[in-house]
Amino acid sequence: MNKIESFKVDHNMLDRGIYISRTDGDIVTYDLRTRMPNSGDYMDNATMHTTEHMFATYVRNSDISDNVIYFGPMGCQTGFYLLVAKETPQKVLEATKEVLKKIISHQGEVFGASAVECGNYRSLEISSAKEECKKYLEVLESKDWDFKYE
Repeated sequence: MNKIESFKVDHNMLDRGIYISRTDGDIVTYDLRTRMPNSGDYMDNATMHTTEHMFATYVRNSDISDNVIYFGPMGCQTGFYLLVAKETPQKVLEATKEVLKKIISHQGEVFGASAVECGNYRSLEISSAKEECKKYLEVLESKDWDFKYE
């Protein structure tokens, strides 16, 4: 059986950042790694879930909205996958930073925080999502990214 691409990356060497995980035709899968793998520091469900609600909503209302295919959490609780078609990596990075800034400054309720809109709407916590996004934005602004796993 063939190994999937994400299992071919040495997670012991992976740091927080933004990487191109794979390319399938026009669709690029971005690895938004908010936490270091295998460090014992993982997102709790409410942080991961809230970040997903907020990021998915804001990115689907951003400059790259027409080309967003999917945004969702990694099962390992160390980041998210963002699938985008027909955009340059630099534009995706800039859109990601803008989305993070919007989440950090967000006032009001979490998007989709009702039983009608979400299957686990009680597991949402905006303050922890804001903190996750703040720390990740600092990582993204800390250097120039080449989007390659190192």
